[in-house]
Amino acid sequence: MFKLSAISALIAATTLVAPTVSLAQEKISGGVIKIGVLTDMSGAYSGNVGPGSVLATKLAIEDFGGKVAGKPIEMVFADHLNKADVGASRAREWIDRDGVDVVTELGNSAVALAVMNIAAEKNRITLVTGAGASRITGEDCKPNNIMWVYDTYALAKVGTLPLVQAGAKKWYFITADYAFGHSLEGDGMRFVKEGGGTVAGSSRYPFPGNDFSSFLISAQSSGADAVAFASAGADLQNEIKQANEFGLAKKQKLVAMLMSITDVHGVGLDAAQGMNFAETFYWDMDDETRKFSQRFFKELGKMPTALQAGQYSAVLNYLRAVEKSGSDQTDAVMKTLREMPIHDAFARNAKLRPDGKLIHDTYLVSVKTPQESKAPWDYYKIVKTIPGDQAFIPLSESKCPLVK
Repeated sequence: MFKLSAISALIAATTLVAPTVSLAQEKISGGVIKIGVLTDMSGAYSGNVGPGSVLATKLAIEDFGGKVAGKPIEMVFADHLNKADVGASRAREWIDRDGVDVVTELGNSAVALAVMNIAAEKNRITLVTGAGASRITGEDCKPNNIMWVYDTYALAKVGTLPLVQAGAKKWYFITADYAFGHSLEGDGMRFVKEGGGTVAGSSRYPFPGNDFSSFLISAQSSGADAVAFASAGADLQNEIKQANEFGLAKKQKLVAMLMSITDVHGVGLDAAQGMNFAETFYWDMDDETRKFSQRFFKELGKMPTALQAGQYSAVLNYLRAVEKSGSDQTDAVMKTLREMPIHDAFARNAKLRPDGKLIHDTYLVSVKTPQESKAPWDYYKIVKTIPGDQAFIPLSESKCPLVK
C-alpha cells in the first residue's frame, strides 16, 4: 500500500513539475538567443556598416561571455545588396526557418522599412542602427522597432541650421534618388528655410553613382553659398573628390548631410578639412569611447563609425534587456528596454521613446586641417554638443500613430 501511494505521489509530483520546467525553457525560444545582422557587406555603404557592424555585434556578444540567462547567443549575418526585396526575403527566412529573435543593422532605409513590416507581422524585434529615414519612427513606426543611432531630421537640423545662421543662405542639394536621400533632402531643405535661407535647386542621381560631374556643374552655376550632399558612403566620397577637382570648394561650402570618420579617412584631410556635419559618436571623446574603439581597431584596423558603435550599443542593450527580463519574448524585451537605463560607449544616459526613437546627444563636428591632426584618425573637433531632446523631432510633431 505504501509503495503504491509513493509511486502515485511521484507521478503526481512529476505531472505538476513538468509544465513548470517546460515554461522555464520556453522563456528563451529554442533555448538560444539568435541575432540576425542584415547589412551592406559589399556596396556603397559597406565601409560605414558592413563587416564593421558584424564585428561590433561580435564584441557585444563577447561582453556577455557568449551567453544570456544561461543560454547561448548566436549571430548570423547576410548582405542585403541594398535591395529591399533581397533584405525582406532573407529576414523572412531567418525568422520562419532559423528562429531569429531580432533583425538588426539594416543599413539602407528601403531595406529597413521592408524588414520592419515582416518583423511586425511575425512579432519579432527590429533594431535599426544603419538606416536614417525619419519615417522609420514617423508614419511607418512599429511597436517592436527601435531606431538607435540617427535620423535625417537630426542630421539635417544639426548639420544645416548653424551654417545658415553663420551666413550660408543659399543652398543647392545633390541627392541619392531613394528613400534615405529623399528624406535627408526634405529635412535639409526644411531647416535651411526655417533658418532664413533659400534653396537654389537640387539634382537627384540614380543610386549608387560614380560620375557626378553634371550635377556638380549645376550646383556650381547655381551660385549657391553651400552645396549639400544628401548621400553617404562611397557616393559621398566620390562627390567630395570630384567637387574639389571642379574647384567648388574654393567658392562654395561643401556640406555632408551624413559623413562618417571612414569617409574622412577615404577622401583625406586635404579634401575634407573644414567640413561641418552632425555626428553621433567620435572614438576620441573620452576613456569610454577610446576603450571600445581601440578594441575595435585591433581587430579591423580602423576606427569605428558612429553606425558601428551604435550597432555595438544596440545589441549590448538588447542582450541586457533579455538578461533582465529573463526572456527573449518580444513584448518582455521591448518593455524592459523602455524602462531600463541606457548608457555605454555610444549612448550617454539615453532614453527610448514610445515611437521607438532612442534619444541621445548629437554633436556638430568640424574636420581638422592636416596641420591640426596630430595622429592617424585624429580628424574631428567637436564644435557643439546638442542634447537629444533638442536634436530629434519632438513627439508633438511626430507622425507616428503610436504616440497619437
